[in-house]
Amino acid sequence: MMARLVMGVVVALTVQTVAGVTKYPTVTAHGMGDSCFNGGMKHITAAIATETNQYAVCVPTGKNLIQDTERGFFMTMDENVDIFANKIKNDTKLAPGFNCVSFSQGAMLCRGYIQKYNGVNGYPPVITWLAVHSTASGVAGFPKCNPGGLLGPVCKTLANIGGEVAYTKAGQALLFQIDYLRVPTFVNGSAYKSTSQLAAWNNEGETKDPTINANFAKVKKFAMIKAMKDTMVYPNEGEWWGHFADGAMSQILTMKETKWYTEDLFGLKTADEAGKIVFNTTAGDHLQFSDAQLLWWVNNYFEE
Repeated sequence: MMARLVMGVVVALTVQTVAGVTKYPTVTAHGMGDSCFNGGMKHITAAIATETNQYAVCVPTGKNLIQDTERGFFMTMDENVDIFANKIKNDTKLAPGFNCVSFSQGAMLCRGYIQKYNGVNGYPPVITWLAVHSTASGVAGFPKCNPGGLLGPVCKTLANIGGEVAYTKAGQALLFQIDYLRVPTFVNGSAYKSTSQLAAWNNEGETKDPTINANFAKVKKFAMIKAMKDTMVYPNEGEWWGHFADGAMSQILTMKETKWYTEDLFGLKTADEAGKIVFNTTAGDHLQFSDAQLLWWVNNYFEE
């Protein structure tokens, strides 16, 4: 058994040899502060390869551990996705299609690939997206600072300040994390709609891109895993495609209550009505999961 400290959490990994569960290879995408060059991601990827009896690879956006880690902070979300996509396209072993397994912020690489590149112009299609404790719906607050918790007033103030900085062209170029910041008190304003990379992905912006919906529809299954005691992703209902209601940080909406679902802004409702979205949970905090849980998700959610 191997162990790796990922964002302050020990993730235990045991490689098991069983019959393959899918004919497709797998791409893994690491979270904030991690790297494909770290031992933990190497062993997670190897465990999936062994479990599926197929090729698996962690796709970095940097050339080495330092650059890959730094680009998870200091390169924009869209730029990271573009590099991620081109590396996938250039890997001939992924040409038939692949399963995308994301951890935390790595969700934005899988989601961005799906919406911008999925099965288009020689880019392979994503078969299953397994998103573990993901930021897929964006976040409304900073890690360890719950706007609805004991430090709520402080966290709300920080989020509002962050929103003022984030929703400018300069702000969107500062940090990867700013690009998926979705502060509910700003989302109806022109600054968010005209500058936010996440707004463009959600089709919440000033223009709508129908290719996003078409590319989203190509995925056969979305498996969304929520950490019930997550202290990194706010609200953690976002790990199941929910979010705060627009205008305040008081009411949390489930997936089916969000505007992006009811208006099917990027294809989520269509996917759900087709039976493509499944949900599961882990009991603890962010990225606290066992090797047995990971391999169960692989066995039960990967499409053949």
